[in-house]
Amino acid sequence: MKKLSGKTALVTGSSRGIGRAIAKRLAEDGALVIVNYAGNAEAANSLAAEIAAVGGEALPIQAKLGTVFETNKLFSRFENALKERGNQARLNILVNNTGIGHFGKVSDATEQNFDDVFTANTKTPFLVTKSALQYLAAGARVINISSGASKRPGTLFGLYAMAKAAVDAMTLALAAELGPRGITVNTVAPGWTATDANASARQDVATVSHVESQTALGRLGTPDDIARVVAFLASDDGGWVTGQYIEASGGFKLL
Repeated sequence: MKKLSGKTALVTGSSRGIGRAIAKRLAEDGALVIVNYAGNAEAANSLAAEIAAVGGEALPIQAKLGTVFETNKLFSRFENALKERGNQARLNILVNNTGIGHFGKVSDATEQNFDDVFTANTKTPFLVTKSALQYLAAGARVINISSGASKRPGTLFGLYAMAKAAVDAMTLALAAELGPRGITVNTVAPGWTATDANASARQDVATVSHVESQTALGRLGTPDDIARVVAFLASDDGGWVTGQYIEASGGFKLL
């Protein structure tokens, strides 16, 4: 039997990038995965088809998260989709993956930049987790995707780092609050990971070489690298780990 057989997982923002890799891995491990997407139905449906082709199960659900209205829509559709399958509307794994980046100095950021970054990276996981609480089964897993920048913002990732640092704090608060229900809450913080979001930056050979030279394992990460860490935390093997900040960066800045 696969590690996550009989479990239901929701991965926000999972039509591409790290979220896509996480959804695929959880499905490979046996979970029924809710693939949340904002607007790219083609990407979400192609992921569901990929998962089905290898014997997994995935249900794409559209919701452009960041407001109470859209969050309620997500969970209404989640509940209806599970009931149509004859399943209980129960959630065993929640991965708060949705987010956007921001490149620039804090002193140059606008109010709109602030609102956009904090809505996507902080408000969204707050609203989703709050709504998910009624569906989370005893012993469930909540995994928040943060960033190594939350500990090392530098001069060009300050606003993004501020938003992700708030998520790190939410992890600690929720781990204490949900512990009596046997629910674990952890942060996974990727380092430099090759995705569409940083494709333009990776075209600069000097930038890539600089990052690799500061990384103990000598390369950029891949979405699958992050998915493996999430899969561990989602499984029974991760049941004694809670309230933790796990940086998955290959040892970035160790050199």
